[in-house]
Amino acid sequence: MRIWISSLLLLAVISCKKEAETSKNTTLKDSVSMTETQTDSLKTVKNKQTFNFVTELCENKGQYDTDKYSREEIEGTYKLWFEYSSLLLSKPSVFKPETLQEVRRDKDKILAKLDKDFAEKKKALENLKVVNDPYWQNIKSQKIQELIQEYEFDKTEITAFSDPSILLNSKFSKNCENFVRALNSDEDVMIDEWRKLRLQMSKNNGSPEKIMDEFENNLHAQNRNEYAIVDLITFGWGNCANSDIKRIEHDEKMMKAFNSLFIKIDSQCDEP
Repeated sequence: MRIWISSLLLLAVISCKKEAETSKNTTLKDSVSMTETQTDSLKTVKNKQTFNFVTELCENKGQYDTDKYSREEIEGTYKLWFEYSSLLLSKPSVFKPETLQEVRRDKDKILAKLDKDFAEKKKALENLKVVNDPYWQNIKSQKIQELIQEYEFDKTEITAFSDPSILLNSKFSKNCENFVRALNSDEDVMIDEWRKLRLQMSKNNGSPEKIMDEFENNLHAQNRNEYAIVDLITFGWGNCANSDIKRIEHDEKMMKAFNSLFIKIDSQCDEP
């Protein structure tokens, strides 16, 4: 009987000891787990940085993960998406004979400036560091090609105001042969194509009568050939050839791709 009671007491002591050890181990594991969670949380916060950027109507603050992207990559991708969304090069706009004469007079200076601007913009684009994923790397490559085409188009157009024959062998003229032919033919052919162009322009204008009244007035001017050249190059060949340049669509898809680089974005926007 004593032996049986002693055995029960011994089992009870051993059981209590195991429970105490189990409780101690569980508490220790919970403590370690909590510490790891806090460390991970601190690490996540530590690896966030804020990038301030503006869009058309908003001032934005985006938080991004520095383990994924560097600040230079975020800044470069923003420039590629937003700042490079418009034309990259500038040239004189020719809408009247007075400007035509200026472009003819200053052609060499204009082309030299265009060459310089192109070289600088191309170098800046090539050196632009963007997010290293196929989408943005492809956008960068396409933007460089767009710049090259824009430069070649601008150079051709500026030269054509002095020498329309350059359009005969231009790669931009393949769908614009009627304007090229008119600019390199006798006056009657040029005037006839000019009239057709103005009629087409009037159909797409809110004031068609004004477009044709301008044509009639300019048709009877002493320098009517200059008016014809301006219209046929700027509104005829220019609009036709420019539409064939492969331009990147800075659309909602690209905006979403840029926004997806951030953990969250806080925006303050003006009313449109």
